[in-house]
This record gives sequence, C-alpha cells and structure tokens, in this order.
Amino acid sequence: MPKKLEDLLAAIPVDQILATSGDLSAPISAEVVESSVEVQPGGLFVARAGRSTDGHRFIPDAITAGAGAIIGETEQPGLPVPYIRVRSAGQVLGLLSAAWHGFPSRKLVVIGVTGTDGKTTTCLLLHSILKNVSGIKAGYISTISADFGDERVATGLHVTTPSAPRIQAYLAKMVEAGVTHCILEMTSHGLAQGRLNGVDIDVALLTNVMHEHLDYHGSWEDYRAAKAIMFQMLRNSWRKPTQDKVSIINADDPSSAFFAAIPADRLATYSIKNHSSSRAIDIAYTPGGTRFYMAGQALALQLPGEFNVYNALAAVCAAQALGIGWRAIKDGIGQLEMIPGRMEPIDESQDFIAIVDFAHTPNALKRALEAGRGMLKPGKRLIAVFGSAGLRDIEKRRLMAETSAQLADMTVLTAEDPRTESLDEILALMAEGCLAQGGVEGETFFRIPDRGEAIYTACQLADAGDLLMACGKGHEQSMCFGTTEHPWDDREALRSALRGAPLSTLPTARRQHRDR
Repeated sequence: MPKKLEDLLAAIPVDQILATSGDLSAPISAEVVESSVEVQPGGLFVARAGRSTDGHRFIPDAITAGAGAIIGETEQPGLPVPYIRVRSAGQVLGLLSAAWHGFPSRKLVVIGVTGTDGKTTTCLLLHSILKNVSGIKAGYISTISADFGDERVATGLHVTTPSAPRIQAYLAKMVEAGVTHCILEMTSHGLAQGRLNGVDIDVALLTNVMHEHLDYHGSWEDYRAAKAIMFQMLRNSWRKPTQDKVSIINADDPSSAFFAAIPADRLATYSIKNHSSSRAIDIAYTPGGTRFYMAGQALALQLPGEFNVYNALAAVCAAQALGIGWRAIKDGIGQLEMIPGRMEPIDESQDFIAIVDFAHTPNALKRALEAGRGMLKPGKRLIAVFGSAGLRDIEKRRLMAETSAQLADMTVLTAEDPRTESLDEILALMAEGCLAQGGVEGETFFRIPDRGEAIYTACQLADAGDLLMACGKGHEQSMCFGTTEHPWDDREALRSALRGAPLSTLPTARRQHRDR
C-alpha cells in the first residue's frame, strides 16, 4: 500500500535531515532500496557513499528505473523527483525501510544476539527451545540462513548481517507468516553501519567480546562500542506492554561490567567460572556431547566443548527471560544435533576423526582446538588446518598461528579469502607466529597455499585415532581471491581429500600444480 514520503521521513531523527526539495507528500509505492538495480517504479532509492563505491553515482539510473524519491548525502540540484539530503544515509536506511514495512519488529518479540564467537550457535539453540513452546512460532535471521517459521533461505556466502532493507523485508515476511518471536544475529559491522536501525528489540544477549575486526573498527574499544549499540537499542526500542527489556551478559567475559552498566529493565548473567545468576557446574564432556547442571537442573547437549556450554547458558537465560519453562528448555537444547560448519564431523569411513569448524578468530580457534583435544585418546594427535583472511585484522594472523602451535600437534597454514593481499605474505606472518612458539617448519607446521592441497596433505599426515580439524570457513560456500568469489566448501574439500584427491576449485590449485 503506498505511503507518503513525509510519513516515511517521520521515522528518522529530525537532525538527520539537512535539506529537502520537491513534494514531500509524494506517494512511495515500492520498497526502500540502496541498489539502483533493485529500484521499482515508485520506490525510494537511498544513495550513500560506501568504502568501494559511491551510491550517488547511480542516482540517474534509479530515476530512470522509476524511483519516486531519492535520499542522499550530497547536494543534488535539479532532480526531477523529491530529494532529501541527510547526514548519514546508512544510518537512516533501516528506519525508512522499517517505516515502509509498517515497523514489523514491533509486532514480534525480538531477541538480539551479538558477540565475537558463538552467535549463530546460540541463536539456533534458542530457536530449538522456542519451537517446543505452545503458542510460539519462532523464526531467526543468522549469518547462515533466515527461518520464517515454515520456510528457510540462505542469507549470504560470507558472514555478515544482511542489508537493512533485507532485514526489514525478512521481519515483515515473518509477521505475514504468523511468527511471534524472532532471534536476530547482530554483527559489529551491521551495528556500526546502521543495518540494524529500525529494529525494536526486547532481549539483548552478549556471548563475548574478543580480538576481531580491528581492521574495520580501528581499536578494540571501538569494536566493543559497536557491540554496545545493540544494548543502547534495547533501551531506546519500542516498548511492548507485555515484555520487559532484558539484557543477558556473559559474566566470564572481561567486558561484562561495561555492558551491564547499560540500563535495562532486567539484567541476567551466566558463567562457568565467575559468580552469576545462572552458572554451569559439574560439567562432563562425553563422546556424545556435554552434560552440566544449572540452578539444580540437569541439562544435556549433543554439542561438544566448553564453548557450547556457554552458548547453551546464553540460550537458556534468554528463554527464561521470555518466561519459558524448564521442560521446553531441556528438550530444546537437547534436540539440536549439529549446526552446519560448526564442529561438523565428516565421515568417509576413515580411521581418524575429521571435523570442519567455523573458528576464524583467535578465541574461537582456541576453544575449537581445546574441544578437539578433549576428544582424543592418549597418544593421538590433533592436526589443524586454517588460514587468515586478507584485508582483515592483521594481528590475528600471528595470534591464531600461535594458538595452534600451542594446542595442536601439527598445523597446516593455508589460504582463507586472501582477497587482494599477497597470500604468501599472509602465510609468512602466520609462520612467524608458529616459529615464536617453538614450531619447526616441515615438522610441526607447514605452509601450503592451496586449501584443497592443504586439507589433502593433512589427511595424509593423520594416523588412526588422530583428529583433523579444518577451521575458518565452516558453512561458507566461496573463497575470495582478488575480487572474485570462487566456489569453495571445506566440507566438500575434506570429503574429496578423504576419498583420495584434493578439491581443485581455487586459483591456487593451478599454482600448486605448476610448482610440483
């Protein structure tokens, strides 16, 4: 149903609007978009200056496509349609899109989840709990997929929060499908760039804040501040009469006091080590998963490792904040079997354990390798294969290599989205990390640029009873060399290697062949 442009503008802060031209009562009869190729006749095109391209260049294309009005950040005299100049197009995009869709998040109970590691697993654990509750129809938007209650779609090739218009469209689709609760994964990039603006949340949940994305945020303090935006959104969100605003924080995280200081109606904390309102005790790790006690209740997971106990605690606290009882909680966390690309076993009848995991930060790699070490019998070896992305945080290259040198028996360093950086230089920095921890190249660690060859070599190194873990890509379906995304799936690569041949879909496969 068409809306007046001025009604959409009412959703953004007054101080964002710098100048207007044209008829502000003009009807907007199609969605708000930020890509000129997505403009529909009568729609609203938002032009913003990005890191790689300037959306203002595409204003003529948007008008040709039939845009009913334009939002931008620069002066644009003489446009044939209404034009509104704002301070930050990125910060108002989500608000405008939310207004176009009728503020769908206000019709849902929304649980926001942020943190460096564990976001997706926590979302899926909570979703599994909510599915067991009568009267609740739950959906989620994660870095893997979006679930609308009766339908699921992939959300992207690489980890990210979807664009603001897509988030609002997903939320609107949930409302149409009768969804009552939405679990929304919120990345630091998405929060800082305003992609979550226009989402009214009821529960804000923090997993942890570790070393990550400093290439983008500039400092650890700025990275933490980006995560804090979600808790500030909690305070400023639309208030539903039947739902308190609740913040849930990992009390074992060094930043817990920082986040706990942001006002909310209620605060819940969880932990394994420190005092908290919900603490896991008597934790037992078994081949079939993990068992622990919380508030006198016995809980069982099919997921391995201490890090998944944290994820489960977070999900349980969120469920309790929503008034969910123990029966649904126990059933829900116990029913979740395996999350794509998260400690996912690959079985081709080999005589050693092979696992793919998404661990792509120093802390996540540490936790994954510690979990792997716990699966091994005495005398058996842990072999880790991973890389570090180009055009991303440089410091974590050394940190991840040092972590593996400390925890794994053998480390294979390889490609992981080098983008436009030199893969050899990335691997050289990682090799320095291994050497700093006493690693010996050719004995305890190897540099193999082609990821298919690296995984294949690791399989050849593995003996019966060993554990091979390919980390960093998880569920992702591509790898970026230069500016091109090449087909890639670590799970397929590991299956191929276990069958006797390296997967050869990357540019480095040709280089590897030439170098032989």
